[in-house]
Amino acid sequence: MSTEIDLIQLRARVNELEDRLKFIYDHLRIEYSDNPDKKNAKIIEVLKAGNKIEAIKVYREMYNVGLAEAKEAIDKMEARYL
Repeated sequence: MSTEIDLIQLRARVNELEDRLKFIYDHLRIEYSDNPDKKNAKIIEVLKAGNKIEAIKVYREMYNVGLAEAKEAIDKMEARYL
């Protein structure tokens, strides 16, 4: 009997945590992705075309970050994928 109650309480807690996480993502304007490589496909495509500046611009718009953070991320992506 107590196991069933524990399970119900655990599910309620998980739902609460999911709601809080969604609130944080919405507040920061972040989109969650199970597969970041899929989300970054557009950026990688632009990088492979040789347009690093455009890749930085796309990254900034997609992730709502500053120039320095976007450049650092693009540098890492460039080293990883090219």
